[in-house]
Amino acid sequence: MTSPTATQTQTDLPRIVVSELGKTFVLNHTHTLKDRIVKMFRRSATPSKNVFTALKDVGFEVRDGEAVALLGLNGSGKSTLLKLISGVMAPDQGEILVRGKIAGLIEVGAGFHPDLTGRENVFLNAAILGMSEEQTKAKFDEIVEFSEIADFIDTEVKFYSSGMFLRLAFAVAVHTDPDIFLVDEILAVGDEPFQKKCLARIRELKASGKALVIVSHDLDMVSKLCDRAILLRHGVVVSDGPSAEAVAALRGEN
Repeated sequence: MTSPTATQTQTDLPRIVVSELGKTFVLNHTHTLKDRIVKMFRRSATPSKNVFTALKDVGFEVRDGEAVALLGLNGSGKSTLLKLISGVMAPDQGEILVRGKIAGLIEVGAGFHPDLTGRENVFLNAAILGMSEEQTKAKFDEIVEFSEIADFIDTEVKFYSSGMFLRLAFAVAVHTDPDIFLVDEILAVGDEPFQKKCLARIRELKASGKALVIVSHDLDMVSKLCDRAILLRHGVVVSDGPSAEAVAALRGEN
């Protein structure tokens, strides 16, 4: 990305730029036991493969203070797109430019080590998200208070329920002061009071000027939280505009 000019301040730049993005996966077909035995005696036999195009020529920008939903039916490519933005995956074509610190919840417990305690995992996960040990110590009590699992903070996380994982992972992520916050269906795991608490914190992040990208099947939540939505169909962007319009279009597809 080019550096800002005298007439283009740092805040004028988009936080995320996605350009001509493409991602494909090679699918290996499984075979019956009979097929595998036959293949053992046929050296020339090669496994049949199909190429699945998850995303094709995807492009958009996200700016500070925007909450953008990625919508689409199952298999539309929205979760793949979110993982590409987060850096978990690399694109096959095109590019993604991000400016600032990324945090979020792509998978429950990602970055947590099952044999470490909740306390130890707070420091581990915070370090992965770019916080120093001193910064984590300064925010540790806030993180634990938000998670509401103080009684289990010195318990190995392999004994945590998925809801406890969520509480601690979300608490760490929102206290790293990210510039970009990514969420993928994670809020469906927690109980209703904690979901409301998470949504309230997400609204605070948006109000403070953070850029948010959210994948969710909860269309009512999307309508309330996101002003803008990108609708994907078979890996292609079919619309990018007001969330209410994208939600109505998606409901028409169901």
